[in-house]
Amino acid sequence: MTFARLRSDRGSTLPLYIWLTGILLFVALAFFAFAQAASARNGAQSAADAAALAAAQEARDELVKGLGVAIQEDDGAAWLDWLDGGVELPDGAAQGAAEALAAQNDAELSGFAPDEVNGYPGYWAKVTTNYAVGDSIIPGTESKRAKAEAVAVIKPRCDLAESADPEKAVEFVCDGAEEPIEMDPDDFEPGDLPDAADLFAVHLAE
Repeated sequence: MTFARLRSDRGSTLPLYIWLTGILLFVALAFFAFAQAASARNGAQSAADAAALAAAQEARDELVKGLGVAIQEDDGAAWLDWLDGGVELPDGAAQGAAEALAAQNDAELSGFAPDEVNGYPGYWAKVTTNYAVGDSIIPGTESKRAKAEAVAVIKPRCDLAESADPEKAVEFVCDGAEEPIEMDPDDFEPGDLPDAADLFAVHLAE
């Protein structure tokens, strides 16, 4: 009698074990699917950040080249405007730089445009990963690619006196510089320019 009852109890708990095992397996697969999606999103965001930063860094280099030309031309143009961000970003290879960095991060540039944040110029970049999220219990993920976007801005690092005269020697202080920088349009060579990173900071917009 007791043995028969024990066999009956075991038989009734077997479906419960199977049901619980199925639930646990489903939960584990669901977590795996979300982890796959999160990994793809993180990869896309890294690619977007890199693309936007690359564009801004390329434009920063173009700004410094433009600054050198403005000083050399000495035609009365206010070359100081180039130092305080008072000029439009020059047309250059910014988009090409963004495309290259997106590709290095296994993504493609799917959107790009000049932008401005808090008065600072920069670039907006949107990317789409070349890889899909992958097979999971969520339908459609096997072909769904992750997307992300980012904005990087160029911020002047130098403080200029309001009375500074572009036709005379100008001394100014830049963040991180050990000593003031001086530029004299009457005694200037392109090699006199500091590194672009000393004049402008590039960072992602918050």
